[in-house]
Amino acid sequence: MKMNEAVAKLVQYSQNHSLTESEDETYITNTLLAALNLQTYEKPVVLGDCENLEEILDTLCDYAWEHGMMEGNTAAYRDLFDTMLMGILTPRPSQVISAFKEKYQQSPETATDWYYDFSRATNYIRTYRVKKDLKWVVPSAYGDIDITINLSKPEKDPKAIAAAKSAPQTGYPKCALCPENEGFAGNLHMAARQNHRILPLQLNGEAWFLQYSPYVYYNEHCIVFAGEHRPMKIERGTFARMMDFVTLFPHYFVGSNADLPNVGGSILSHDHMQGGHYTFAMERAPIEKEIVFESYPNVKAGIVHWPMSVIRLQSEKSADLVDLADKILTAWRGYTDAYAFIYAETDGEIHNTITPIARRRGTLYEIDLVLRNNITTEEHPLGVYHPHKQYHNIKKENIGLIEVMGLAVLPARLKQEMRLLADTVLAGKCVADVPEIAHHAEWFAAFVDAYTFTEENITDILHKEIGKTFVHVLEDAGVYKCDEAGRAAMMRFVNALHL
Repeated sequence: MKMNEAVAKLVQYSQNHSLTESEDETYITNTLLAALNLQTYEKPVVLGDCENLEEILDTLCDYAWEHGMMEGNTAAYRDLFDTMLMGILTPRPSQVISAFKEKYQQSPETATDWYYDFSRATNYIRTYRVKKDLKWVVPSAYGDIDITINLSKPEKDPKAIAAAKSAPQTGYPKCALCPENEGFAGNLHMAARQNHRILPLQLNGEAWFLQYSPYVYYNEHCIVFAGEHRPMKIERGTFARMMDFVTLFPHYFVGSNADLPNVGGSILSHDHMQGGHYTFAMERAPIEKEIVFESYPNVKAGIVHWPMSVIRLQSEKSADLVDLADKILTAWRGYTDAYAFIYAETDGEIHNTITPIARRRGTLYEIDLVLRNNITTEEHPLGVYHPHKQYHNIKKENIGLIEVMGLAVLPARLKQEMRLLADTVLAGKCVADVPEIAHHAEWFAAFVDAYTFTEENITDILHKEIGKTFVHVLEDAGVYKCDEAGRAAMMRFVNALHL
């Protein structure tokens, strides 16, 4: 693809997706030419396909590398450069906010549909990368569990890592979730965000913002974050903000990672929530035991049939849910039951917190309170209620909000490792003898005798076993187990609430 053609196609792409108007064509073309140091230009008579954005941007990045406009030809440098180009096409924040408000007058869903399409059109969500993710569903005793191997988040190149280490750090923006990322040029420490547009919200009287996740682990995966850079904290205000959010967007759920290490998300430094337009297995899970809170006659409550320990509250009055959820949180923060190995604190370190998730069911407000505890022992140095060591070959990372709800986000390494494991088994070789997959040997040995492996079925078998392992991981993360002793212990906590 010649440069004139690539520039023209990018301009036409922006018009096709309503990022720019036909009246902007000359201005946008000249701005792109300046960014590419191109002195001459002639628009091709015939353009052909203008929708293959990945190919168009690859052509422009190749040219930039060949002509000394990029320091390196790695994914990190190419992302910085092509985001700068897409930023030229992206409307100003005020225009985006105005368009969203206009769509919201039609309906909240019309507004979010438009904003999600916009975020993909600007290449903030790199759709062609997200499509590479592996996804499948595994049935379990708790319902259908979603499994994904995330391949859309690019691996960091060793050279880029080394360069980032020596590059100066400005402290601006303070983190990847700060509002100051909007329009930021980026560097080797922080992603470029010239094509990033955020929407202001008022939640519980505070300034918050809405954006989508660039990695889209599920449909319309959004992030809702505080305007102020402050640490994660689960508190009464969290529940109030969640109720406000699902009032504004009744077709979305919203949840928050816990606010303690080992049971929280990867970013604890900036208060935020995640939501989206997706039904997780936990939402579909039924109530296995009803609970009555006499002080809250308008609230229906129960323990959810789920591997983690979940109290579900429902009411048409969101204020009742905020008040009751706050009382449960406060009680859980200070609750100790040595018989169940639940300790509120040890040596001054607090352990109990909650992962909350809110949604609407028709006129009802609903909130799930997932009880969490991050205590560690010599046997379980990463956490007693954390994936146990025998499952670390599949999942070692924290069980955060998304996993809590029943969607496994597994490391990209598993794609190649499972392919190599399949080839090894079909070749009649020993898994333990292959260094790259030897850490899977014990895991594989636990189910090898249950199957006859063929080229046609081995991938499905491995997918099934990965799913079963993830369910075990969720059971590990449950502070109360799904057995008679575990449920009795959970009811001790419920009864101790005296509500």
